[in-house]
Amino acid sequence: MQTLDYSRTTLTFRLDTLIRRPTMASHEPPYSLDNARILLESTCWITDERTGRTHRFIHGASCKTETVGVERDIWLKPNADFIPIASESHVMAVKTYAQQGESVPLWPAGRGMQQERMIDTLEAAYVDFKVDLAWVEGEVLPDAQAIVEAGLAGERLVARTTLREGPYTAVIEYPVKTINLNDRDWIYQTDTGPHLFPDLTRPADDLLAGMELAFSAFNTPHWTEFIVRVPTEIAGGAARVWHYSRSVRLDCRNEMLRIP
Repeated sequence: MQTLDYSRTTLTFRLDTLIRRPTMASHEPPYSLDNARILLESTCWITDERTGRTHRFIHGASCKTETVGVERDIWLKPNADFIPIASESHVMAVKTYAQQGESVPLWPAGRGMQQERMIDTLEAAYVDFKVDLAWVEGEVLPDAQAIVEAGLAGERLVARTTLREGPYTAVIEYPVKTINLNDRDWIYQTDTGPHLFPDLTRPADDLLAGMELAFSAFNTPHWTEFIVRVPTEIAGGAARVWHYSRSVRLDCRNEMLRIP
């Protein structure tokens, strides 16, 4: 079975202010050109059974808001996590500050505030956007013993979780970065993420906006428990932050693949 080698699978977006100003930036860059190369954390394919069309979504690794190429004071203040999530035509820039709901002004001034989740077309957001998918042959591991043995041997593992709801079939694929392994009783349990978690109740043209992030745990092919990143009250309700706090258990199909 074909799978992705996530150590070599990347997205790259190109900014060039001599051609076009970025639509979601919060500061003027010191240089006119930048190519940002980001490893992927997960991929999600959603097939709409009504049309037969498959929509692909990619999820880039988290980084911090920064000024590129300066001698000091690199980190923007207030600082935010930045995570790109993209379909084949649009991108959602996910920014996370210290408190849920915090934002900063867009650049140039007078364009309003930079929201926590902003969506634009790839064409408008960037001068160029490319995805390099490193496809490789993967071996589906048939049972718990094979999974435990592969994990203890230091093999690269990739999980695939298939969800079905309404007209949609969603396949979430992600590298297994953390896994528990018991070679006495042949028990395994993933505890890995973050990866994409789709909202399959949305219309096909609104699936990107419904993408959330989650960690997942499973020890069987038949179900997964997700812990989803959502606005969460802290300090007795005095503040809200983004945190992995909503637990969701779903019947699904889990597969574990070894990259030889």
